[in-house]
Amino acid sequence: MLDRALEQEVMDTPGEARDYDAMDHSAVNHLFAAEFLAVWNRKSPVLDVGTGTAQIPIELCRQHPAPDLSLVVIDLADHMLALARTNVARAGLTDRISVEKADAKRFPHATAAFGAVISNSIIHHIPDPSVCLAEMHRVCAPGGVLFVRDLLRPVDEPTLRHQVDTYAAGANAHQRQMFADSLRAALTLAEIRELLARLGYAPDTVKQSSDRHWTWSAERRG
Repeated sequence: MLDRALEQEVMDTPGEARDYDAMDHSAVNHLFAAEFLAVWNRKSPVLDVGTGTAQIPIELCRQHPAPDLSLVVIDLADHMLALARTNVARAGLTDRISVEKADAKRFPHATAAFGAVISNSIIHHIPDPSVCLAEMHRVCAPGGVLFVRDLLRPVDEPTLRHQVDTYAAGANAHQRQMFADSLRAALTLAEIRELLARLGYAPDTVKQSSDRHWTWSAERRG
């Protein structure tokens, strides 16, 4: 198994934001939104942690156009947030999606403030992911849904190179490097299960959901 190699926590240059936003995440985002909506208990607002350029919140609103779904989306990267606000406005969703700057390690929100908490690919950016996971647990109301997906660290370099070649085949060199760095920074299934066990969640709430992802889907414990 590859050792975990941390990448930068905040991707906050204009080039990084543009390259991230330009990558084709459409299939992954569509699947994430559909799978969350299948387990969502219709409690709002929903908090999206590490929203990046707000692609998933926008996809959620497309798949669930009813106004009972509203979202607060947070990130710490100013250039990502600037693109997120542009994307939300362009989609005509400023009344349903509120974009805020916040640290994934210290949410400025009250305990049990959200009906659900979602996140896609933020955990691998956090040096100590247990802090972020505990914050997600804290701000989710009892009975609410926690739905978190992230990359799964490959077992070795050949597997990593194969995944970069497969899933970033049409990307530029910087985008391919970002993906490779993210894979090296990701957790294993055993590591994420151990962290969630400390919060009282059973191992089977976390599953490998693709060759390169794990997904945590659980009802918030009281």
